[in-house]
Amino acid sequence: MATSRFFCGSSSITMLAAALLLLLSTSAVAQLDVSYYSKTCPHVEQIVREEMLGILQEAPTLAGPFLRLHFHDCFVRGCDASVLIDSTDVANKPAEKDAPPNKSLRGFGAVQRVKDRLQSACPNTVSCADVLALMARDAVVLAGGPTWPVALGRRDGRVSIANETNQLPPPTSNFTRLSKMFAAKGLDAKDIVVLSGGHTLGTARCVSFTDRLYNFTGANNPSDVDPALDAAYRARLKSHCRSLADNATLAEMDPGSFLTFDAGYYRLVAKRRGILHSDSALLEHPTTRAYVERQATGLFAAEFFRDFAESMIKMGNIGVLTGDQGEIRSKCYAVNK
Repeated sequence: MATSRFFCGSSSITMLAAALLLLLSTSAVAQLDVSYYSKTCPHVEQIVREEMLGILQEAPTLAGPFLRLHFHDCFVRGCDASVLIDSTDVANKPAEKDAPPNKSLRGFGAVQRVKDRLQSACPNTVSCADVLALMARDAVVLAGGPTWPVALGRRDGRVSIANETNQLPPPTSNFTRLSKMFAAKGLDAKDIVVLSGGHTLGTARCVSFTDRLYNFTGANNPSDVDPALDAAYRARLKSHCRSLADNATLAEMDPGSFLTFDAGYYRLVAKRRGILHSDSALLEHPTTRAYVERQATGLFAAEFFRDFAESMIKMGNIGVLTGDQGEIRSKCYAVNK
C-alpha cells in the first residue's frame, strides 16, 4: 500500500511516541495470525460469512451497527468483546452495554447467532472478540466496501464496566478531543478521518445531534443553532427531528446510501452536512480537512477503501488479549463460570 502523503510532515516526537506504542503492543499483536484457527476451526471465516449473508439479507440495516459494535468494543479495554457482556447487577455494577454511549448499540442477538454456529462446528474454540472482528469486516464487504485480512487469536475479557465507556469519543467531540482520545489508542489524525468514513453506513439517533438544531449554546431559543451546519440541511434535519430530546427517531448518516459503503460521506462533510459534531470536526484540522476535500471530489474512492482497510487492521489490534489471557466464552453475553 502506498504511503499517504498527508503525514510526511509529522514531527519526530510524534513518530517516536508511535514507535514506542508499537513496541509495547507488538508482543500481543504478534500472536495474532490470519491462520490461527487453521487446524482447530478451519472453516471459521466461511461460517461467519454464510451467517452474515443471511443476517444482512434479513436485516440490511445492521451493517452499520456491526461496524459500530467492533469500534465500541476496541476503544474500551481493547478488542476483547467486553461490550457484549450482560450486566449481572444493572443498578450497582452495570456493564459496558448498559452505559449511556452504548444504549443505542444493536446486533447483539446476531453476534450470538454467529457464535452459536461456531460453537456447533468448533466447540469452545473461536472467541467472541474474533467473531466481532470478522463480522465487522464482512459487514463492510457485503455493503460494497473493501476487504482486509483479519488476524485472529484474540481472547475474550472477563470484565465489563460501564464507567469505562468514557474512553469512547462522544458525538459532540471537537477535533482536539478526538485527537486525544484516538491517540490514547495508538491512532492518529489519518485514522480519525478514515474511520469516520464508516459513517457512510447506518443511522444516528436524533438526540445525538439535536443540540446543533435547537440549543447549541444553551440560550434555548429558535436561533440557537450550530453555524457549522449547512442551513438548508439543518432545516431538513429539524423537520425530521422535532425536539431537542428526540431519542426515538433515527436519521441516516449518509442520506440516500446509508446501506452502501462508499465515499459519499466525505461529500456531505465537505458541504457542512456531517450530521454529528465529530463529523464537522474533521474540517477543523488541516490534515483531516485535506483528506475530506480530496475524497469529496469522488476521484479517490479506491484510495479511501485501502486506507479504511489499513485503519481497521490497526483498530482491531488495540489492547488484544492473547495466549492464556482472558478466556473463550461459550456465550458472548456472559463470562464462563
